[in-house]
Amino acid sequence: MSRIGVTLASVPSLGVTYAPELARTAQGLGYGSIWVAETTGSEAFSTLAAIGAAAPGMSLGTGVLALQLRTPLVVAMAGATLQALNPEADILLGVGISSPVVTSRWHGVPYGEHPVARTREYVTLVKELLTGETVTFKGDFYEVTKVRVGVRLGERRPKVLVAALNPKMLQMAGEVADGVLLNYLPASHVPWSVEQIRKGGDARVYGYVHVGVCEREDGIDAARRDLWSYAVVDAYARSFERAGFADEVAAIRERQAAGDRDGAVAAVSDEFVDAIDIMATPTTWPRA
Repeated sequence: MSRIGVTLASVPSLGVTYAPELARTAQGLGYGSIWVAETTGSEAFSTLAAIGAAAPGMSLGTGVLALQLRTPLVVAMAGATLQALNPEADILLGVGISSPVVTSRWHGVPYGEHPVARTREYVTLVKELLTGETVTFKGDFYEVTKVRVGVRLGERRPKVLVAALNPKMLQMAGEVADGVLLNYLPASHVPWSVEQIRKGGDARVYGYVHVGVCEREDGIDAARRDLWSYAVVDAYARSFERAGFADEVAAIRERQAAGDRDGAVAAVSDEFVDAIDIMATPTTWPRA
Protein backbone atom coordinates (compact mmCIF):
# COMPACT_ATOMS: atom_id res chain seq x y z
CA MET A 1 0.00 0.00 0.00
CA SER A 2 1.34 3.39 -0.99
CA ARG A 3 2.24 5.74 1.83
CA ILE A 4 0.87 8.66 -0.20
CA GLY A 5 -2.74 9.71 0.27
CA VAL A 6 -5.16 12.38 -0.87
CA THR A 7 -7.68 14.49 1.01
CA LEU A 8 -11.22 15.35 -0.03
CA ALA A 9 -10.67 18.74 1.63
CA SER A 10 -8.75 19.78 -1.49
CA VAL A 11 -11.84 19.69 -3.70
CA PRO A 12 -14.89 20.81 -1.66
CA SER A 13 -16.33 22.80 -4.56
CA LEU A 14 -16.86 19.55 -6.51
CA GLY A 15 -19.29 18.29 -3.87
CA VAL A 16 -19.52 15.22 -1.72
CA THR A 17 -20.93 13.11 -4.57
CA TYR A 18 -17.51 13.43 -6.24
CA ALA A 19 -15.84 11.60 -3.35
CA PRO A 20 -16.25 8.02 -4.70
CA GLU A 21 -14.93 9.06 -8.12
CA LEU A 22 -11.97 10.82 -6.53
CA ALA A 23 -11.22 7.70 -4.50
CA ARG A 24 -11.33 5.41 -7.53
CA THR A 25 -9.12 7.78 -9.51
CA ALA A 26 -6.64 8.11 -6.65
CA GLN A 27 -6.52 4.35 -6.16
CA GLY A 28 -5.88 3.85 -9.86
CA LEU A 29 -2.96 6.29 -9.67
CA GLY A 30 -1.41 4.39 -6.77
CA TYR A 31 -2.54 6.44 -3.79
CA GLY A 32 -3.02 4.36 -0.67
CA SER A 33 -5.32 6.42 1.53
CA ILE A 34 -8.05 9.03 1.39
CA TRP A 35 -8.88 11.50 4.15
CA VAL A 36 -11.98 13.53 4.98
CA ALA A 37 -11.80 16.70 7.06
CA GLU A 38 -14.89 17.90 8.87
CA THR A 39 -16.08 21.37 9.87
CA THR A 40 -19.39 22.43 8.30
CA GLY A 41 -19.40 20.45 5.06
CA SER A 42 -19.71 16.72 4.50
CA GLU A 43 -19.96 14.45 7.53
CA ALA A 44 -16.83 12.35 7.77
CA PHE A 45 -17.97 8.80 8.45
CA SER A 46 -20.83 8.59 5.97
CA THR A 47 -18.53 10.04 3.31
CA LEU A 48 -15.82 7.51 4.14
CA ALA A 49 -18.34 4.67 4.02
CA ALA A 50 -19.24 5.66 0.46
CA ILE A 51 -15.54 5.93 -0.42
CA GLY A 52 -14.81 2.51 1.06
CA ALA A 53 -17.52 0.93 -1.08
CA ALA A 54 -16.18 2.66 -4.20
CA ALA A 55 -12.48 1.93 -3.64
CA PRO A 56 -12.11 -1.22 -1.50
CA GLY A 57 -8.77 -1.58 0.24
CA MET A 58 -7.86 2.07 0.50
CA SER A 59 -6.99 3.32 3.96
CA LEU A 60 -9.75 5.63 5.24
CA GLY A 61 -8.90 8.55 7.50
CA THR A 62 -10.64 11.37 9.31
CA GLY A 63 -8.36 14.34 8.95
CA VAL A 64 -9.56 15.58 11.40
CA LEU A 65 -12.56 15.45 13.70
CA ALA A 66 -13.07 18.17 16.30
CA LEU A 67 -13.09 16.04 19.44
CA GLN A 68 -15.37 18.43 21.31
CA LEU A 69 -18.19 17.56 18.91
CA ARG A 70 -18.35 13.79 19.50
CA THR A 71 -18.04 11.70 22.63
CA PRO A 72 -15.24 9.12 22.69
CA LEU A 73 -17.86 6.36 22.49
CA VAL A 74 -19.45 7.84 19.37
CA VAL A 75 -16.06 8.01 17.63
CA ALA A 76 -15.21 4.46 18.70
CA MET A 77 -18.59 3.23 17.43
CA ALA A 78 -18.15 5.04 14.12
CA GLY A 79 -14.60 3.81 13.69
CA ALA A 80 -15.57 0.24 14.52
CA THR A 81 -18.49 0.39 12.08
CA LEU A 82 -16.22 1.65 9.31
CA GLN A 83 -13.68 -1.08 10.13
CA ALA A 84 -16.36 -3.79 10.04
CA LEU A 85 -17.47 -2.56 6.60
CA ASN A 86 -13.84 -2.46 5.40
CA PRO A 87 -12.12 -5.35 7.20
CA GLU A 88 -8.98 -5.26 5.02
CA ALA A 89 -8.45 -1.48 5.21
CA ASP A 90 -6.65 0.66 7.74
CA ILE A 91 -9.12 2.98 9.50
CA LEU A 92 -7.34 6.09 10.77
CA LEU A 93 -9.30 8.10 13.32
CA GLY A 94 -7.71 11.54 13.27
CA VAL A 95 -8.95 13.80 16.06
CA GLY A 96 -7.92 17.25 17.23
CA ILE A 97 -8.86 19.97 19.67
CA SER A 98 -10.08 22.30 16.86
CA SER A 99 -10.62 26.03 17.46
CA PRO A 100 -13.14 28.27 19.24
CA VAL A 101 -14.56 29.38 15.87
CA VAL A 102 -15.40 25.82 14.82
CA THR A 103 -16.64 24.58 18.18
CA SER A 104 -18.31 27.60 19.75
CA ARG A 105 -19.32 29.88 16.88
CA TRP A 106 -20.29 27.27 14.33
CA HIS A 107 -21.40 24.28 16.42
CA GLY A 108 -22.49 25.94 19.64
CA VAL A 109 -20.30 23.70 21.81
CA PRO A 110 -17.89 25.12 24.40
CA TYR A 111 -14.26 25.06 23.32
CA GLY A 112 -13.18 24.00 26.83
CA GLU A 113 -9.97 24.26 28.79
CA HIS A 114 -6.79 22.21 29.23
CA PRO A 115 -6.60 20.97 25.62
CA VAL A 116 -3.59 18.68 26.08
CA ALA A 117 -5.00 16.91 29.13
CA ARG A 118 -8.41 16.59 27.51
CA THR A 119 -6.97 15.16 24.30
CA ARG A 120 -4.92 12.65 26.31
CA GLU A 121 -8.04 11.39 28.07
CA TYR A 122 -10.04 11.32 24.85
CA VAL A 123 -7.48 9.26 22.95
CA THR A 124 -6.92 6.91 25.88
CA LEU A 125 -10.64 6.24 26.22
CA VAL A 126 -11.25 5.76 22.47
CA LYS A 127 -8.41 3.25 22.30
CA GLU A 128 -9.77 1.34 25.30
CA LEU A 129 -13.24 1.23 23.74
CA LEU A 130 -11.81 -0.10 20.47
CA THR A 131 -10.43 -3.17 22.25
CA GLY A 132 -13.95 -4.58 22.29
CA GLU A 133 -13.78 -5.12 26.03
CA THR A 134 -16.15 -3.69 28.62
CA VAL A 135 -14.72 -0.36 29.77
CA THR A 136 -15.07 1.63 32.96
CA PHE A 137 -13.18 4.92 32.90
CA LYS A 138 -13.14 7.92 35.20
CA GLY A 139 -11.12 10.98 34.30
CA ASP A 140 -11.26 14.73 34.68
CA PHE A 141 -13.17 15.19 31.41
CA TYR A 142 -14.80 11.85 30.56
CA GLU A 143 -16.42 9.13 32.62
CA VAL A 144 -18.10 5.92 31.45
CA THR A 145 -19.26 2.83 33.32
CA LYS A 146 -19.37 -0.74 32.01
CA VAL A 147 -19.75 0.15 28.34
CA ARG A 148 -18.76 -1.98 25.38
CA VAL A 149 -18.74 -1.16 21.67
CA GLY A 150 -21.18 -3.62 20.16
CA VAL A 151 -19.53 -4.03 16.76
CA ARG A 152 -17.78 -7.33 16.09
CA LEU A 153 -14.29 -6.88 14.65
CA GLY A 154 -11.47 -9.16 13.60
CA GLU A 155 -7.83 -8.62 14.46
CA ARG A 156 -7.59 -5.32 12.57
CA ARG A 157 -8.72 -2.35 14.67
CA PRO A 158 -8.95 1.38 13.91
CA LYS A 159 -5.90 3.47 14.77
CA VAL A 160 -6.24 6.75 16.67
CA LEU A 161 -4.26 9.77 15.45
CA VAL A 162 -3.89 13.22 17.00
CA ALA A 163 -3.53 16.45 15.03
CA ALA A 164 -0.79 18.37 16.82
CA LEU A 165 1.28 21.52 16.34
CA ASN A 166 2.85 22.70 19.56
CA PRO A 167 5.38 20.98 21.88
CA LYS A 168 3.15 19.65 24.66
CA MET A 169 0.51 18.30 22.27
CA LEU A 170 3.16 16.74 20.01
CA GLN A 171 4.87 15.01 22.93
CA MET A 172 1.60 13.79 24.43
CA ALA A 173 0.43 12.50 21.03
CA GLY A 174 3.71 10.66 20.54
CA GLU A 175 3.12 8.95 23.85
CA VAL A 176 -0.54 7.89 23.73
CA ALA A 177 -1.69 7.93 20.08
CA ASP A 178 -1.03 5.48 17.27
CA GLY A 179 -0.10 8.36 15.00
CA VAL A 180 0.41 12.12 14.86
CA LEU A 181 -0.93 14.23 12.00
CA LEU A 182 1.04 17.35 11.05
CA ASN A 183 -0.37 20.17 8.96
CA TYR A 184 0.52 23.68 7.77
CA LEU A 185 4.24 23.20 8.28
CA PRO A 186 7.16 24.26 6.13
CA ALA A 187 9.40 21.31 5.34
CA SER A 188 12.16 22.95 7.38
CA HIS A 189 10.04 22.67 10.53
CA VAL A 190 9.12 18.99 10.21
CA PRO A 191 12.31 17.65 11.88
CA TRP A 192 11.63 19.78 14.97
CA SER A 193 8.07 18.46 15.13
CA VAL A 194 9.23 14.85 14.81
CA GLU A 195 11.78 15.47 17.57
CA GLN A 196 8.97 16.58 19.91
CA ILE A 197 6.91 13.52 19.01
CA ARG A 198 9.83 11.21 19.74
CA LYS A 199 10.22 12.74 23.20
CA GLY A 200 6.83 11.20 23.93
CA GLY A 201 7.03 7.92 22.05
CA ASP A 202 7.09 6.11 18.75
CA ALA A 203 3.76 7.12 17.20
CA ARG A 204 3.78 7.07 13.40
CA VAL A 205 4.05 10.50 11.78
CA TYR A 206 1.60 11.59 9.08
CA GLY A 207 1.56 14.97 7.38
CA TYR A 208 -0.43 17.02 4.92
CA VAL A 209 1.48 18.49 1.98
CA HIS A 210 -0.24 21.46 0.34
CA VAL A 211 0.02 21.19 -3.43
CA GLY A 212 -1.77 23.22 -6.09
CA VAL A 213 -1.68 22.12 -9.72
CA CYS A 214 -1.59 25.62 -11.15
CA GLU A 215 0.66 28.44 -12.19
CA ARG A 216 1.96 30.22 -9.13
CA GLU A 217 0.42 33.54 -10.13
CA ASP A 218 -2.98 31.86 -10.45
CA GLY A 219 -2.85 30.24 -7.02
CA ILE A 220 -1.00 32.62 -4.74
CA ASP A 221 -4.00 34.80 -3.81
CA ALA A 222 -5.95 31.74 -2.67
CA ALA A 223 -2.88 30.57 -0.75
CA ARG A 224 -2.61 33.92 1.03
CA ARG A 225 -6.26 33.78 2.07
CA ASP A 226 -5.85 30.23 3.32
CA LEU A 227 -2.78 31.02 5.45
CA TRP A 228 -4.42 34.18 6.78
CA SER A 229 -7.40 32.15 7.99
CA TYR A 230 -5.08 29.94 10.05
CA ALA A 231 -2.66 32.61 11.26
CA VAL A 232 -5.51 34.26 13.20
CA VAL A 233 -5.99 31.02 15.20
CA ASP A 234 -3.78 31.04 18.30
CA ALA A 235 -2.39 27.52 18.06
CA TYR A 236 -1.46 27.90 14.40
CA ALA A 237 -0.04 31.37 15.03
CA ARG A 238 2.37 29.96 17.60
CA SER A 239 3.41 27.22 15.22
CA PHE A 240 4.00 29.69 12.37
CA GLU A 241 6.05 31.91 14.70
CA ARG A 242 8.19 28.97 15.72
CA ALA A 243 8.72 28.08 12.07
CA GLY A 244 10.21 31.52 11.38
CA PHE A 245 7.25 33.69 10.41
CA ALA A 246 6.76 35.74 13.58
CA ASP A 247 6.86 39.07 11.69
CA GLU A 248 4.16 37.94 9.27
CA VAL A 249 1.96 36.60 12.06
CA ALA A 250 2.28 39.86 14.01
CA ALA A 251 1.34 41.93 10.96
CA ILE A 252 -1.58 39.67 10.04
CA ARG A 253 -3.04 39.74 13.53
CA GLU A 254 -2.50 43.49 13.92
CA ARG A 255 -4.43 44.23 10.72
CA GLN A 256 -7.09 41.67 11.64
CA ALA A 257 -7.60 43.28 15.07
CA ALA A 258 -8.00 46.63 13.33
CA GLY A 259 -10.78 45.25 11.14
CA ASP A 260 -8.62 45.40 8.01
CA ARG A 261 -9.13 41.96 6.48
CA ASP A 262 -7.61 42.88 3.13
CA GLY A 263 -4.53 44.22 4.89
CA ALA A 264 -4.27 41.07 6.98
CA VAL A 265 -4.36 38.88 3.88
CA ALA A 266 -1.80 41.09 2.15
CA ALA A 267 0.54 40.66 5.14
CA VAL A 268 0.99 36.99 4.19
CA SER A 269 4.39 37.26 2.52
CA ASP A 270 5.56 35.39 -0.57
CA GLU A 271 8.11 33.60 1.60
CA PHE A 272 5.37 32.45 3.98
CA VAL A 273 3.32 31.08 1.08
CA ASP A 274 6.23 29.35 -0.63
CA ALA A 275 7.33 27.64 2.60
CA ILE A 276 4.03 25.77 2.90
CA ASP A 277 2.28 25.74 -0.49
CA ILE A 278 3.72 24.09 -3.60
CA MET A 279 2.25 25.44 -6.85
CA ALA A 280 3.24 24.05 -10.22
CA THR A 281 1.90 22.48 -13.41
CA PRO A 282 3.07 19.19 -14.95
CA THR A 283 5.43 21.20 -17.18
CA THR A 284 6.83 23.44 -14.45
CA TRP A 285 7.05 20.83 -11.67
CA PRO A 286 10.59 20.69 -10.27
CA ARG A 287 12.42 17.51 -11.23
CA ALA A 288 15.07 15.89 -9.06
